[in-house]
Amino acid sequence: MTTNPARAGRREWTALTVLMLPLLLVSMDVSVLYFAIPEISADLEPSGTQQLWIFDIYGFVLAGLLMTMGALGDRIGRRRLLLVGAAAFGTASLGAAYAHSAEALIAARALLGIGGATLMPTTMALVRTMFTDPAQRAKAIGLWSGVMTAGIALGSVMSGVLVEHFWWGSVFLVNLPAMALLLVLGPLLLPESKNPSPGRFDLLSVPLSLAAVLPVIYGLKELAAEGWNVRYVVSITVGLLFAALFVQRQRTSASPMISPALFRGHGFTPALVLNTVSALGMMGSAFFTTQYLQSVLGKSSLEAALWSLLPSVLIGVAAPVAAQLVQRGAERAHVVTAGFLIAAAGYGLLALAGTDSLWVVLAACGVLAAGIVIVMSQLTDLALGSAPVEKAGSASSLLETGTEFGGALGMAALGSIGTALYRHGMPSNAPAPAQETLGGALAVAAESPGRAGDALAAAAREAFTDGMRGAAVAAALLLVAAAGVAAAGLRHIRVRQDAAAETENAGQAGHPSPSGV
Repeated sequence: MTTNPARAGRREWTALTVLMLPLLLVSMDVSVLYFAIPEISADLEPSGTQQLWIFDIYGFVLAGLLMTMGALGDRIGRRRLLLVGAAAFGTASLGAAYAHSAEALIAARALLGIGGATLMPTTMALVRTMFTDPAQRAKAIGLWSGVMTAGIALGSVMSGVLVEHFWWGSVFLVNLPAMALLLVLGPLLLPESKNPSPGRFDLLSVPLSLAAVLPVIYGLKELAAEGWNVRYVVSITVGLLFAALFVQRQRTSASPMISPALFRGHGFTPALVLNTVSALGMMGSAFFTTQYLQSVLGKSSLEAALWSLLPSVLIGVAAPVAAQLVQRGAERAHVVTAGFLIAAAGYGLLALAGTDSLWVVLAACGVLAAGIVIVMSQLTDLALGSAPVEKAGSASSLLETGTEFGGALGMAALGSIGTALYRHGMPSNAPAPAQETLGGALAVAAESPGRAGDALAAAAREAFTDGMRGAAVAAALLLVAAAGVAAAGLRHIRVRQDAAAETENAGQAGHPSPSGV
């Protein structure tokens, strides 16, 4: 005899709203410096290297510590870690807003990354423990995915608006009211949950995980930004070697940071891999579309950010619709497959863009984002549902780490394709800087007299658009292949997953849930 899982009530849905605050702000902080950097440069006068670290240190620290913080939350309590992270994030935001030097701002951004690494996996893990009913959990995770995706787009727009009316530190101060509200309402609304038998925390796995993740993320991002360089390839290779050591440590440790048992959960591994591919598709397009709006169409930074909000409208619809389809009996494999095909269609639209195709590009971005959010919401629900509730933090952190890795890989791989096609399309007699990047070509064109400069700029814009179209075709083929893998690999998982859920519910019938819900 099985026991139906308890359905969440008003308290849990209100708590979910509270959880959306840190999630929105953490995702916004990825892009919140887009328009603040010029003001920061004028005020703090950072060197070129310092400016890069001001921008990148947040994402690097966040990616490197996700697995550590997910495992830590399983051990000390996810709500406790969430509140500690909220306090750290708020304090670091205050420090960043009033930083008096580039070094102080870099340090504050690093602390923001530490706080963000505690907030992202704990919010997802708490959703898993608060919503034990599969239908409600799917809806909650759909909302979670939509907020996270929309936050990245919203961050750049908010940055532009705030910097236009206030000083650059205001982009950090907006975090304080939300974190204060979380600290007040969190203890009242959020249940505490943790692994009742976590074992000893494996300290050696912490530096191993950092050494595995950071060099790979760094190398991939730099390859996307700077092009082929032996130094970046070595960085990726070193990271992969440490990744092998990290995996070996998890397999042999008596109390691993990431339990190998997670990967034996039916559906977890394919969900993790396919989720990484979907992140590749999402972030790979961003490499081109932001440059297209600004450098090809000539939009200002704020105009480009405002236009980029339009595709977000479809994001808010896609995940809830997908959740409803699954609840009404649609096979999850079919929904995920459809999501990948929709995303591939978005790239197909992008492949049709010319040098004056604003609406085509915006439509492509909307279709692509809708497909990816469908995929991510369903795969997140599948992965968390297949993971034991006591390991929800570790499962969430693996998904988030995969997303970071997929995003960096997408920018590197698709960016490399686009760059190669751009260089092939540029005239052989063009100056060297113009043959490297579109930005370099436009800078040279601006200094060239009359028709020569105009011709160079036109050739560069055409070559960049050709590169974008070529990368879009490659990405579309990859996503179609992912759709095939999803159709074949997920088709039997729903039935088995439901059976696993029934077994878990039956086992918990006489015991209180770790979540307290």
